[in-house]
Amino acid sequence: MMRLTRTLKFIIQFAVLGLAVAFVVLYLLSDSPLPFGDKPVVELREAPPRESSGRGEGPVSYADAVEAAAPAVVNIHSKKVVTREAHPLLDDPIFRHFFGDNFGPPREREETNLGSGVIISEQGYILTNNHVISGAEEIRIALPDQRSANATVVGTDPDTDLAVLKVELDALPVITLGRSDQLRVGDVVLAIGNPFGVGQTVTSGIVSATGRNMLGISTFENFIQTDAAINPGNSGGALITAHGELIGINTAIFSRSGGSQGIGFAIPTSLARDVMQQIIEHGEVKRGWLGVAIQNINDNLAESLDLDEDQKGVIITSILNQGPADDAGLQPGDVITQINDKAVTDVANALDIISNHRPGDRITINIIRQGKSMKKTARVTQRPKQEQ
Repeated sequence: MMRLTRTLKFIIQFAVLGLAVAFVVLYLLSDSPLPFGDKPVVELREAPPRESSGRGEGPVSYADAVEAAAPAVVNIHSKKVVTREAHPLLDDPIFRHFFGDNFGPPREREETNLGSGVIISEQGYILTNNHVISGAEEIRIALPDQRSANATVVGTDPDTDLAVLKVELDALPVITLGRSDQLRVGDVVLAIGNPFGVGQTVTSGIVSATGRNMLGISTFENFIQTDAAINPGNSGGALITAHGELIGINTAIFSRSGGSQGIGFAIPTSLARDVMQQIIEHGEVKRGWLGVAIQNINDNLAESLDLDEDQKGVIITSILNQGPADDAGLQPGDVITQINDKAVTDVANALDIISNHRPGDRITINIIRQGKSMKKTARVTQRPKQEQ
């Protein structure tokens, strides 16, 4: 009996010791905290370990993209003669008596402008900004391969600040057009141009935003915003992807100093392609026009018009006499809510919908007039050309 008791005691002690050792081992090997205590348990999502290749996921260099696109980006030098008007007091005999002819007759001086452009066709078509060549009497382009030639203006579109030039040269390098409508914020982009006339330069950044409008740069705006350095002289140059595809035409910078501050804007190829094709085919861009001045509706205006919270649109502030809107029976104070069953949200949206129709097209306009909903039908005409 005594021997049995000692044996049982030994077994119990051995089992307790084994459990203690197992508990300690499990604690040391486990990532979980002890199952006792009041400390909170924080669950974290950790990335799995990665094998280092020495290069990471992104490319070490964008040289291949630049090598593919840069030969098609040209420098543009434009010239125009500016006449300085004679001083109006020169016609005054008393003034001439005291000062003679020191102010002289009207003088002419030559103004030059530097910019960039992109060769988009083997036929010699070059896409650039309208402000780069506006009013120019002579336009000369220089290629990276040291060739140069005079260029002619095929057509311009001040409403989007685009222009198409043509040059007669053989074996021209051509850029590949990308899909700007597939861009995502954060995508890597490169800007190629001729900043300050120093020569072809490449800068890098990312897409900071898409669809920027209401900036006052041009009438129709749908800009790509980027922090790639864009400076004077970059205008008309290429904004490309990391694969060397053209997705924008560099156009403007937001700057207090005149230099790059990380906010640049480019016209996306989705817009530039349509403008370019119309200019090449017709010599101009054909856009619908309604002959109205419209304004966004803020909360105070919506309240005064007794609009519901879910009702959006733009209000007509004035109408051109005998214009398309006037002929359709529209009136100042009408709120446009839909055009051809497309919801109107703001002025930019309304302009896009109207201008996307060709002159002669009929459009149905849903309006609210003094609290009553009604429909009007208008025939749009050709949008008047904006002065250069």
